[in-house]
Amino acid sequence: MTQETKFLQALKDIFVGATIEGESGYINLMRIKARYFERGVFPRLMQDIDASVAPFPAFREELFDKLYDFFHRYFSESGSIYFRYTPLHERVYEKVYTDERDVALFYKTHMLYYVKTDRLFHSMDVVVDGLPFHFDVHALEHKRANEKRALVFEFQARRPDNVLVLAVSYSENGRKTKLDEMARAVRRTGVRVEEETLERAMRLFERQSEVDFFINKDARAFLRQQFDLWLFQYVFEPEGRSQTLWSERRIRQLQVLKDTAYKIIDFIAQFEDELVRIWNKPKFVRDSHYIVTLERVAAQGEAGQALLARFLAHPGIAVQIEEWRGLGMLDADQTLRVSENPQGLAQLDERTQFLPLDTRHFADLEGALAALFDHLDDALDGWLIRSDNYQALATLLPKLRARVNCIAIDPPYNTGTDEFIYRDQYQDSSWLTMMENRLQYTRDLMTADGVIFVNIDDHEVHHLRSLMDSLLGAENRVESFVWKKSYGGGAKEKFAVTQHEYVVLYAQNIENVAELWLPPDPEAEDRYYRYQDAKFEQRGPYRVKPLEATKSMDRRENLVFPIPLPGGGELWPQRQWWWSRERVMKALADDELVFTGSGDSTTVSYKQYLRDESGQQRGAKPFSVIDGIYTQHGTGDLIQLFGGRSPVQFPKPASLFMKLAGMVTEPEEGAIILDFFAGSGTTAHAVMNLNREDDGQRKYILVEIGEHFETVILPRVKKVAFSDQWRDGAAQAGGRGISHFVKYFTLEQYEDVLRRAVYGDAEPLFIQADPYSQYVFLRDLKLLDNAETGEAVMAIDPAADAVHVHLARLYPDVDVAETLSCVTGQRIRRLLPGEVEFEDGQRMSLLDPPWDVVKPLIWW
Repeated sequence: MTQETKFLQALKDIFVGATIEGESGYINLMRIKARYFERGVFPRLMQDIDASVAPFPAFREELFDKLYDFFHRYFSESGSIYFRYTPLHERVYEKVYTDERDVALFYKTHMLYYVKTDRLFHSMDVVVDGLPFHFDVHALEHKRANEKRALVFEFQARRPDNVLVLAVSYSENGRKTKLDEMARAVRRTGVRVEEETLERAMRLFERQSEVDFFINKDARAFLRQQFDLWLFQYVFEPEGRSQTLWSERRIRQLQVLKDTAYKIIDFIAQFEDELVRIWNKPKFVRDSHYIVTLERVAAQGEAGQALLARFLAHPGIAVQIEEWRGLGMLDADQTLRVSENPQGLAQLDERTQFLPLDTRHFADLEGALAALFDHLDDALDGWLIRSDNYQALATLLPKLRARVNCIAIDPPYNTGTDEFIYRDQYQDSSWLTMMENRLQYTRDLMTADGVIFVNIDDHEVHHLRSLMDSLLGAENRVESFVWKKSYGGGAKEKFAVTQHEYVVLYAQNIENVAELWLPPDPEAEDRYYRYQDAKFEQRGPYRVKPLEATKSMDRRENLVFPIPLPGGGELWPQRQWWWSRERVMKALADDELVFTGSGDSTTVSYKQYLRDESGQQRGAKPFSVIDGIYTQHGTGDLIQLFGGRSPVQFPKPASLFMKLAGMVTEPEEGAIILDFFAGSGTTAHAVMNLNREDDGQRKYILVEIGEHFETVILPRVKKVAFSDQWRDGAAQAGGRGISHFVKYFTLEQYEDVLRRAVYGDAEPLFIQADPYSQYVFLRDLKLLDNAETGEAVMAIDPAADAVHVHLARLYPDVDVAETLSCVTGQRIRRLLPGEVEFEDGQRMSLLDPPWDVVKPLIWW
């Protein structure tokens, strides 16, 4: 193989990636990329190379040899451009990019967007117990995002050559492989097969390799930087290059090498930059519905009660009642008891008022429900979003900028096992890239006094702190809580039973964070009175605590100063005070210090009040070790709600998130709590229970991509709204419901865009003398047409000098109002017939939205 052939194959590999079977938007993209390479890149590049080496043809082989030496190290099976291979013998700056070990942080992948981890499936033949199998993946729909999904196998046919063909797909709606049915189907063809044989064959197929899919944030800058470093090393390597002759001819040859490499880099960057645009473009809101308790509808006056009557008379109510029964809210023999007053308006009883309507059963009444509320977004208690969390954060940013008071997330821990909802086998650098991509939005999302809690364990806590120090500043690290997650443990561990995890707390600006207090304890006042030293005054009960610090503390000079005594003179500490001078002077002015004794025996204490200045109970200071809340409680939460076994492994307890959120949010302020690793929906459960306890107005936003969004999160929210008392999946007598109104929807995903985007077969439109650095996708329609249906989404009206957009031709289930709200950053005030009105009074058409607003969604 010549150096030229070797290089061109490597170039094709880096540009196109490995061949992948199946169906997905990403595979469609790889096919487009291959055409672009074969019709656009390769012919033009070879013309330029031929012309550049014409003066010195003997340099041609060396040129291709060196181009291969540089570019082949950036090839990855997924077509991603990043550090893939760097020889150990090269310079120190490259040694941190080896595959033998991950680096302390993520130098290897910090320039990337993490998309997903998936298998590179190929149809495959295996023989087990003498039986030949063929696994067919040509119709396999690849994962749309980084959700965890199992493979499903189905017997398809017995070929004439006696090979048993098994079709492979990803699970949808909980579908599973049924070994017994498959074995019976095979036996009906005359082949004796055991279920164990089928299972072993499937395990062999599943050994196909997994890869991480990335997009390079700036491929041009990355590859040019790396080439400059490589070229410097190639030219000035002291060993073996000391005899280099610097003739004019040699300098011109090296210039040709650099110019050619830069052209290739620019070609590669054109496509990678297009992927960045698709990845970061705002996404459409789709398939929107509401969950609303019956009493919330009835509370909207006569219009609300009239609409409630329409809901109860609607054909969808039969399906809704069956859902309520399935959720354990109504017994099988119970009916919905709703009385009517003389005016014909529905009257609810205690048992029915918190039943949650799901408007997906009443599609024609959703608009009427939204129209009941004068300020729709203010009326909502929560938003549930099914989406890859990066896509959700990028899309929601304009609407949520500087509005999120608390972020509480429980990301994958990178344990090396796969027992969680998420893909959980990232190497350190890939995990950090995944986290950095998402956490980068926190500063823009949080309010000036906003905070973020992150659950983590020992696998990545050190890396997480370094990452968050770099994103939010080490000075904004508030606290690291140690959560004692279990009260016992087995003896299987080699060294010690691990009982702890961490909750890392950072602030947008630590100067704006008030003191941390636990939510008030209803029994705290009784306990205060039981203490012998408890006192009482107008502000309420208090105890006194010594102001002088213990001698075991490290001495701090700023805590050593005199306190003026009431009768004159000064009191110095033997070692130091607990408080700063400013804090002590304020306490002295506010009569919060207590002096006892006289002369040299004078001591000073401070009053620890149960209530704050407004008379509200202030709770207590949290301890840095969280005890008494265990993982088993989280499992118990779901077992009680759903019955049987917990539908999710290792869910966090709602009481843990209640404790964390209660430290940093006040009940009456309408704080927004965001969780973009929603898992089983624990954060929503916690916020609802916290509001139920203190009559709070906190709101939540949850983002989750997995199928359990439908099977766990939505049912969980409905159940918690209906009652706080459950056993074995059934609501118990005496439970308290809560008024609730939440919107849930799906976002368009990266894969959806790749499936629908129109990229033509025509050669790129070159409108400059230099085709390498211009934007070559000007011809392409992107989402102006729907590639799947062929329908035109955008139409130009020359007579009216207008552009009309038909978004329903792209997505029949698009929620235009919510989409416009996310793009503009305007919150929805009212939905009107054919229009949406935003909080600033601006109105936009839902049938023919403004071109300048929707353009970023469909053409980039």
